[in-house]
Amino acid sequence: MRVYPASKLSCSPELWRLWANGFTLEEIGQALNKPASSVYRAAASCGGIAPRPKQRGPRALSVGEREEVSRGISSGLSARQIARNLSRAASTITREIDRNGGRPRYRAQAADEAAWARAARPKACKLGSLPRLRREVASKLQQRWSPEQISRWLKREHPDDLCMNVSHETIYQTLFVQARGAFRKELTEHLRRSGYIRRSRQLQAAKKGGITDAISIRERPAEVEDRAVPGHWEGDLIAGGRSSHIATLVERRSRFVILIKVDSKESVAFAAALARKIRRLPSELKRSLTWDRGTEMAAHKQFTVATDVKVYFCDPRSPWQRGSNENTNGLLRQYFAKDDDLSVYSQQYLNKVAAQLNGRPRETLNWENPATVLAASVASTP
Repeated sequence: MRVYPASKLSCSPELWRLWANGFTLEEIGQALNKPASSVYRAAASCGGIAPRPKQRGPRALSVGEREEVSRGISSGLSARQIARNLSRAASTITREIDRNGGRPRYRAQAADEAAWARAARPKACKLGSLPRLRREVASKLQQRWSPEQISRWLKREHPDDLCMNVSHETIYQTLFVQARGAFRKELTEHLRRSGYIRRSRQLQAAKKGGITDAISIRERPAEVEDRAVPGHWEGDLIAGGRSSHIATLVERRSRFVILIKVDSKESVAFAAALARKIRRLPSELKRSLTWDRGTEMAAHKQFTVATDVKVYFCDPRSPWQRGSNENTNGLLRQYFAKDDDLSVYSQQYLNKVAAQLNGRPRETLNWENPATVLAASVASTP
């Protein structure tokens, strides 16, 4: 297996976006076409905390300007002529050429990389430069205090001494980013969630089954329970190989199914894909949606704003509260095995599978099919 350098991968904005949204190492690796082990090494090299992006100084030469310098040298132009073309001082161009090997050896790309290396000014972190503060924090960590408890205690004990005040985020970053060198790695074992790498709060919430501002299934209108009115849906994902998924929606009254191709479980993108499908439905079929506790619906507020359809969430580990959807997902395994890569199926194929299911007679519908029952329900709705 090929090994990718952690330093290069750790600078990938896409890696940190997926990491912050709680994706697993395997899912991130699949998105970046990298092994999960390489993703872990890249994240661990930064302690699970995204490094700050590099910024070029406003007076520094850009890559494009360095390319112009290189072309000017090749054309035999003097430093003053190159400077005039770039609206720069002649001394700036002279220093640029001299510090990068002189005119015979000047190369724009190498000069730019060398400039970034020279510009690095690692600043000592607060806990690394203040021994007394570091000792106090380390002592409390060993007593299993949380960083937030330590931060608030220090503020209360030393209200007027800024050198003895530190934010809990700074403590976390100093613990996890070992390059700072202020704490021994072993101190992380005293945290409530020990480990040498920090994961996002969204992932922690996912493991707890928590979604911000979730509306409980117990608050659903009574008309949803008795299946008297069409337009109330149950939703879920079916999973396949290579971290692929298909979204499934089942209308409670008719058991009519809709299948939706989704590219990822990232909540905002997922909610947008779901909303596009729901908006195409007639108004009589846009009343409510019941979902499980999967974090793919963490952006449920955006979904509701886009569709005017409220989302109700089941209790944790209670699949029977979406019984129609669970049963339909079982039927779908006739078409999609658990180890199939579901990403290879087009939306056109998913529509074909849904049409087959909606045309099959169902015992619970007195041997009518879902498509017929749904059409009749919509027609009779005032």
